[in-house]
Amino acid sequence: MSKMSRRTFIGAASAAVAVGVGGIGRAQSGGQVVNLYSARHYDADSEIYQAFADETGIRVNLIEAEADPLIERINSEGVNSPADVLVTVDAGRLWRAEQAGLFAPANSTLLSTAIPANLRHPDGLWFGFSKRARVIMYDKSKVNPSQLSTYEDLADPKWRGQVLVRSSTNIYNQSLVGSILAANGEPTTESWAEGLVANFARPPEGNDTAQIQACASGLGSLAIVNTYYLMRMASSDKPEDRAVAEKIGVFFPNQRDRGTHVNISGGGLVKTAPNRENAIKFLEFLASPRAQEIFAKSNYEYPVVSGVPVAPVLASYGSFKEDSLNAAVFGRNGEEALQIADRAGWK
Repeated sequence: MSKMSRRTFIGAASAAVAVGVGGIGRAQSGGQVVNLYSARHYDADSEIYQAFADETGIRVNLIEAEADPLIERINSEGVNSPADVLVTVDAGRLWRAEQAGLFAPANSTLLSTAIPANLRHPDGLWFGFSKRARVIMYDKSKVNPSQLSTYEDLADPKWRGQVLVRSSTNIYNQSLVGSILAANGEPTTESWAEGLVANFARPPEGNDTAQIQACASGLGSLAIVNTYYLMRMASSDKPEDRAVAEKIGVFFPNQRDRGTHVNISGGGLVKTAPNRENAIKFLEFLASPRAQEIFAKSNYEYPVVSGVPVAPVLASYGSFKEDSLNAAVFGRNGEEALQIADRAGWK
């Protein structure tokens, strides 16, 4: 199990204080607190917690770990869990938490109004608070974007030995394949996966950053990557990162049909929450213009609420048509998507 850490965000004038590993405990529930279990590991999220404390007087007690250990922990804590809110990345992980029976409907008019229907659970069990597009990136010295079109086209033999992507065990890829499965059905998706594997530049390895670096170094000419990985490199203090980013172009697939696959980072109300009202207030704050702006600027994610601008470096790559498939569908499809990838030899 991943190492877990707990931090308490107290008030406007105070810094985040790291304390020892261990449960928050029901004794600490009640009063002006909200107990957050989060699988987001971005330092800038502390700015959101502080802004929430400043606005509401409710401090955020944070347990931070990977998603699966957090889900397991809430399950094992049972009715005595101090968790009020679970936040994680990718609809596939939200689906796992949902299947474990961890969420209760938030029943918030604000959330159901502010967040588009395809980015939230139909019954209000969880909500997306930021978006990340999974796109085709390309070596600008080798590929003309006019040659690109769809995710499906990546299986065309013309790209033999050119495609870079991380393992199919990665949840981002499972959700992508889950969206293709929803669009095209199982037989067509499996044939596509087989064609994609035949076009791999190398066996899958590394994270999304590694795919960008491999593309820039000539190991392949195309990579399947979430946009914010490139934005981090383009905005890096390291000249070598910026040099890599300069070599890479971004293409938004499927603009003539369903649109580019967009995943979410999101969260929901834990059904045993001891601080239910504070938890709902916190979830609603995540949909506020202030929090949305922090999501957009700190990690180069797309906001889910209309009218909030994206980070300038991300905006420079252009706008695009999004796939409107409900995140609950491709999250649910992830397990079958992994089985399809396994049969196709995508390890």
